Amino acid sequence: MKLYTVAVLGATGAVGQEMMKILAERNFPVGKLIPLASARSAGKTLKFKGEDVTIQEACDSAFEGVDIVLGAAENDIAQKFAPAIVKAGAVFVDNSSAFRLDPKVPLIVPEINPEDVSWHSGIIANPNCSTIITVTAVNALNKLSPIRTMTASTYQAVSGAGAGGPIELQNEVEALRKGETYEPKVFSHQIAYNLIPQIGGEQFEGYTSEEMKMQNEGRKIMHLPELRVSCTCVRVPVVRSHSISVSVHFDKPVTVEQAREVLKDAPGVKLVDDLKNKQYPMPLDTSDQDIVFVGRIRPDLTDDNGLCLWCCGDQVRKGAATNAIQIAELLVK
Repeated sequence: MKLYTVAVLGATGAVGQEMMKILAERNFPVGKLIPLASARSAGKTLKFKGEDVTIQEACDSAFEGVDIVLGAAENDIAQKFAPAIVKAGAVFVDNSSAFRLDPKVPLIVPEINPEDVSWHSGIIANPNCSTIITVTAVNALNKLSPIRTMTASTYQAVSGAGAGGPIELQNEVEALRKGETYEPKVFSHQIAYNLIPQIGGEQFEGYTSEEMKMQNEGRKIMHLPELRVSCTCVRVPVVRSHSISVSVHFDKPVTVEQAREVLKDAPGVKLVDDLKNKQYPMPLDTSDQDIVFVGRIRPDLTDDNGLCLWCCGDQVRKGAATNAIQIAELLVK
C-alpha cells in the first residue's frame, strides 16, 4: 500500500486535532504526518497514533514533499498558503470558506458528489458544517423528485465556534449558579440559558453569512443551481452536534413512506423516526460519531409537495474533520 505524507494546517485547533484523531481511526495510509501551526506553537508536540509528532511553523517551504494538506485554519491562512501548497504539488483539502464558491474548486460531500473530485486543480473545498449535515440528510430525497426550495433553521452547538465555546458556556453556567456575572468573550451575548439568532455578519437582505451558505453551497454540492433556501441560524447552549429543522419542497408530492424508504438506505444517514416511542435525532446521541441522524419526517401542512424533517450530526466530525478525510480517501483511491 502506498503511504502518503500528510500535513495538517492549523493542527493545534479543535478541527485540526480532530483530523489527526480521525486519520488514525480510519487507518488512512499516512507515511509521515506534519502538524503545522503558528510560530508560537512550533517545537511543541502532539500525539498521533501514540507517538509524539513535532509541530512545525506554517510557511511556504513546509509543503515541499507533501502529498495532501488538510486545512483547519481560517480563511486568511488558507488563502495565504494555497499557492505554495499547489506549487509544491500537494492537494489542499480546505475546511475554510475561502474557496467554496470558486467555480474552479470542487465542493464535496463524498456521500453526494464524489465524482467532483476528478476535476480539482490542487484545491478541494470542504463545505460548511450545517450544510454538510443538512444536504447529507436530504440529498436522497432528490431522487424521488427534484428539490426546488428548502426552509431551514439550524440549532448550532457552542463548539461550532471553536474550543472556547464550550468553555464559555461552562463558565457562564458556573457563574450564574454562584450569583456572579460573567462577561461573554466568544459570543456576542450570554449563551447559557439563552439562544442567539445570529451566526456570522449580515450578508444579504438581513441574512447572515452563515445562513447564505446553506443555499449557495447546497446548490453546488447537490448540482441544483436553481435551489432556493431560506435559513435562520441560531446558536444554542448545547456543547456538541448541530441540529437542523428542514422543510423540503419538491416538484411533485413525496410521501412520508417514500422518504423513509430512501433515507433508511441513504449513505451516511441513520433513520431514527418513531415519535410514539420518543425516538428521534438528538445532539447527545449524534456526538462523537460520523452519521447524520434523520427523523420527525412528516408532511408540510403549508405545501402539498413538501416534507418536514429534523436531523442532527456532529459538526466537528462529519461537519468538518471526517468529511475532509473522506475527501482525502477519494484522492488516494
